[in-house]
Amino acid sequence: MARSVPGRLALFCVLASCIALAAGTTVATRPSRRGLGVSDSHDGAVAVGVGGGGGYDDSLMPRPAPSSEPRACQFENERLYRAYLVIQKFRKTVICDPKGVTATWAGTDLCGSYKGFFCGRPINVSDRTVASVDLNGFNLRSDSLQGFVDGLPDLALFHANSNNFGGAVPNLRGLQYFYELDLSNNKLAPAPFPTDVLGLTNCTFIDIRFNSFFGELPAGLFSSFPEVEAIFVNNNHFSGQLPDNLGDSPVNYLSLANNDFTGPIPSSIGRAADTLLEVLFLNNSLSGCLPYEIGLLARATVIDAGTNHLTGTIPLSYACLRSVEQLNLADNLLYGVVHDSLCRLAYDGRLANLTLSGNYFTWLGPCCWDLIREGKLNVDRNCILWAPNQRSFQECAEFFHDNWARMTCPVSKYVPCHPKWYGVDAAREEAAAAEEYKYRTYSALHP
Repeated sequence: MARSVPGRLALFCVLASCIALAAGTTVATRPSRRGLGVSDSHDGAVAVGVGGGGGYDDSLMPRPAPSSEPRACQFENERLYRAYLVIQKFRKTVICDPKGVTATWAGTDLCGSYKGFFCGRPINVSDRTVASVDLNGFNLRSDSLQGFVDGLPDLALFHANSNNFGGAVPNLRGLQYFYELDLSNNKLAPAPFPTDVLGLTNCTFIDIRFNSFFGELPAGLFSSFPEVEAIFVNNNHFSGQLPDNLGDSPVNYLSLANNDFTGPIPSSIGRAADTLLEVLFLNNSLSGCLPYEIGLLARATVIDAGTNHLTGTIPLSYACLRSVEQLNLADNLLYGVVHDSLCRLAYDGRLANLTLSGNYFTWLGPCCWDLIREGKLNVDRNCILWAPNQRSFQECAEFFHDNWARMTCPVSKYVPCHPKWYGVDAAREEAAAAEEYKYRTYSALHP
């Protein structure tokens, strides 16, 4: 059937509208190459540019989120920037921070706002850098210090008493300026003495007390540090005999207390006469005779060998301890006479407390009775006639009967000092320092 002209025109208009609509939809959903910054080259290849003239339109480019991390150029120098990276890496390992310390470890001001971090300039270096880290008492918890302490190459001091740091002691041999290490009262992994520490030949302070170290102490501990002032290894699980070269160390304050050491006190201790100020052998399993060489320690203010298995008599050389203030030999297997010359140290020297309780002494010199009345001498639980609070006759008799054959310690009558004023001047030279650090080793017995 033939269509009329008006009908054909109407059909044409409908088809034209549909074609135009389809064409419009295609244009809207596919941007042109020019709109994307893509153009055809003369050889038919496709070129990609940025901006006008064939480049990407910046308005269509994705924008990266702005970084909150500071850039290297924002730091005072490159050393501080590298230290920043090390600190931030360690910060992510801290899983407990009850005092909110790590919240201050942000930004570029490491030397001012980072709590526990202190800056300085190493020798022959003009730039400031992180020279000291003091985290004492922060109670931070991290499973490892690896990559942190050893990652700060300009570090001179690291103090971390009373935290919950675990893992092994980092290898610090590469820290050329390092001289103070305090890892006390932590949760370091049970291990032998960290021998890498022996490479820190500039060290003046080594403190690893209140951890779980075990095994024997290396002889290098007493020969590797020519300028060491303090060595605290108390309250661990060290065992075996003390190194024979103990007296070769120039250490001033030595605490070996509360371990499992056995065997005798090394006679080499006499070689430390010019340097040793305080020494604690307290609460171990040391045995053998009291060495007369202890009497050579003319500058010592504290000597504590209580609660061991030491035996024999007190050598007469101990009357030369004119600087000693605290002398404790309690709870051992000592016997014989407490000589008057030892008790006279309370008058001719500086003796303030002489503790001999828990032994088997049988006689006191005349001056000793005065010290008991003054509260400066404790001889409880001995075998001394007419003294208060003594062992029973039966207990004393059994001790001497059972140990008579083993009482082989020589009675040392060697007195190495001159008459009574020997050593007083040397003691007075140390008085100011002794007052400033009064009984530092006894303080080390607390976390």
